[in-house]
Amino acid sequence: MISPYMKERLAAMKFVTPTPVQAASIPVALEGKDVLATAQTGTGKTLAFMIPVIEKLLKQTTPGIGALVLVPTRELAVQVVEVYNTLRGKQLTQAAAVVGGLSEGAQLQAIRKGARLIVATPGRLEDFLERKLVNFRSLSILVLDESDRMLDMGFLPALKRIASILPKERQTMCFSATLEASVAHLVKDYLRTPVRLAFGSTLKPSENVRMQAFEVATDRKQELLQRLLAKETGRVLVFARTKRGTERICKSLNRDGFSASMIHGDRSQSQRMAALAAFQQGRIRVLIATDLASRGIHVQDIAHVINYDLPEVAENFIHRVGRTGRNGGKGVASTLFSREQRSEIFHMERQLGIKMERLLANDGTAAPHNMSNPTSHAATSPNGGARPPFVRPDVHRSTPRDDSRGNSYEGSHSGSRDGSREGSRGGYNRNRGGRGDSRRPSSYSASSRDSFATNADPNARPTIIRLPGEVFQAQAEN
Repeated sequence: MISPYMKERLAAMKFVTPTPVQAASIPVALEGKDVLATAQTGTGKTLAFMIPVIEKLLKQTTPGIGALVLVPTRELAVQVVEVYNTLRGKQLTQAAAVVGGLSEGAQLQAIRKGARLIVATPGRLEDFLERKLVNFRSLSILVLDESDRMLDMGFLPALKRIASILPKERQTMCFSATLEASVAHLVKDYLRTPVRLAFGSTLKPSENVRMQAFEVATDRKQELLQRLLAKETGRVLVFARTKRGTERICKSLNRDGFSASMIHGDRSQSQRMAALAAFQQGRIRVLIATDLASRGIHVQDIAHVINYDLPEVAENFIHRVGRTGRNGGKGVASTLFSREQRSEIFHMERQLGIKMERLLANDGTAAPHNMSNPTSHAATSPNGGARPPFVRPDVHRSTPRDDSRGNSYEGSHSGSRDGSREGSRGGYNRNRGGRGDSRRPSSYSASSRDSFATNADPNARPTIIRLPGEVFQAQAEN
């Protein structure tokens, strides 16, 4: 049961009705059981684990760090810390964010002041562990947030090294927007008979999002983008494939009178946070981003998502579109594609089980039927066979993508470090191969990340899914 203290804190923050994922996972987590939960973006997963974390810390009398939340991006870490600090009240100390790209001194100061919760990205946390700046002897709960994205970014080796030094007797909760085969390894290695909770289809966009696609020549895409922006009065998020493309689009829009900013992996931390703040506060109406932001932007009331370029892999389409139509609201997602990309967009639709309305680029009316026909031009391979599934050939999921690479010592270290460390700092030997830094932005607004109230059916029940070779504990009746 949620304590009276926590109920007061939730009431003060005007959190009244739990979302389905919160209603199902919080009671189970409060019982101390491991949890593996998947739900669509915008369903309130942060509070689903944060409330049990705070309740456990309130009851824990042992001094030291009692809980660790691992996240893929530094911006998401900052945001989770803000949610915690909003709810903790006066009975708990402030949480510490341990991330690359921000002041190391301030992070160490928060730990030394007695932080009970650390929210960290794997890169900087490994650095602190190697230098013996933090210990987890008192840790009783571990949370893996956006776990599929951490794996996607190449953090699995780092997760294994970090988990190896944590107490074996602990509660572990794993939250994700999608459940891929790779996440099953987390279940086997780190969770003990977890309660498996799944809500709706995590591989389809929300039904509140109207999806439309425009076939347009490559040299006319900028013109079409501006027409779409001119018709839209709300916030618009535009996705481009490359950093250079993001900069080109942003420069062109500002030159033509649109208030726009951009975020990508080469922008500094302060530049990215400033762009997100301006977008959140309405000082700019258009934000252009690479896929590093597809899960990181948690801004309220994004009216329109525009896929200026097709995503590298099909699932990124879900995370892009998931930035609109959140918490029961309505949204629009527009995708621009060329004639040569008809087969790509068809195979993406088939892989995701979706269908986008085809519209003409010149006037927005319904397009002829043959525009959605995969056999019409470029729908087959040169030898006449069917095209492969929608995965771009330059994407290798086992290694970090370009936008997720970086130096976790940014802003606080200089020089180079070798791949492993032994000797005087023994006890934490590691290999950094395959690890990327947390370079995917997330809004730091607590209110935009989680909404306790939703228009979703409050009586919705989770489905229990068994992965091959795994046995999951059935959910207890509430």
